[in-house]
Amino acid sequence: MRKLFIAAATWTAAGLASGVFYREFTKLNQFPEGAPTQLAGVHTHLLALGTLVLLIVLALESTLELSRSRAFRWFFWTYNLGLLVTAAMMIWHGSLTVLGQPATRIIADIAGTGHALIGAGFTLLLVTIGTAIRRRTEPGAIAAAQA
Repeated sequence: MRKLFIAAATWTAAGLASGVFYREFTKLNQFPEGAPTQLAGVHTHLLALGTLVLLIVLALESTLELSRSRAFRWFFWTYNLGLLVTAAMMIWHGSLTVLGQPATRIIADIAGTGHALIGAGFTLLLVTIGTAIRRRTEPGAIAAAQA
């Protein structure tokens, strides 16, 4: 539970910092207000996918003991790595846009890998939740809970 809380708090700090970076970096470079750049989305991605998702997983951990499943550790690291890679590519691409530089194909390829890792993380989370629910609804678990 502690790891989940620390990760959620870290993503909160990163999300808030990315919002400040977006605002100040675009002002510093006289980027037109409201013009599209991926920097604008980093803030919400980190707060939603980092903070909110992990706080929901923290609540599920307290009721379903998700960390008892082997898949949970894989979920945690895969998901967080995917979010880190995705956010880093959004920052890189968005910064190039603000600076008037062209984005390279490698940015899209690496961002795709980050998205794939997030997807794999969500799949592992669902496997973990399914395992935890089966464990709680097994006949032996129900009888032990009623005793």
